[in-house]
Amino acid sequence: MNNKSVPTVIENDVVVTMDYELLVDGELIDSSQENGPIDFLQGHENIVPGLERELYGLKVGDSVSVTVSPEDGYGEYDDDAVIEVPRSEFPNDFTPEPGMELEVRDEENELHEATILDVTDDVVVLDFNDPLAGETLQFHVTILELRAATAEELEHGHVHDAGHEH
Repeated sequence: MNNKSVPTVIENDVVVTMDYELLVDGELIDSSQENGPIDFLQGHENIVPGLERELYGLKVGDSVSVTVSPEDGYGEYDDDAVIEVPRSEFPNDFTPEPGMELEVRDEENELHEATILDVTDDVVVLDFNDPLAGETLQFHVTILELRAATAEELEHGHVHDAGHEH
């Protein structure tokens, strides 16, 4: 057991557990009711900057609503992140369809998520924007628990749980 005291307010390097609802244009997009509360390390960009900034100083039991602009959320929509890829670059046994999400490796072998926007005989149009890019986000959050981060969590910059792989 570590001997750190339990934090009483949200500040950098505190692990926060919170319930949340995320709405876009009044429509519920995501919530802890569906996926369980989230744990994150405050001050380490584990959540969108506009929400993280508004949580400083909150205590267990506090509930707030926060509106996050695109530039403080998932960014503005970037038309340059939409590209056409020749159909021949996809495996023959793959049938691309609009709305499908896939992971694509770039020249540096890094993985990127894309959504298929359109498919023709010759090309597949991929959108590498986050699905929430350009959207104003409305969060409703309730702080459930605060705890001191472990040395390993601080070193890695995110929360570890029992199933975490290194």
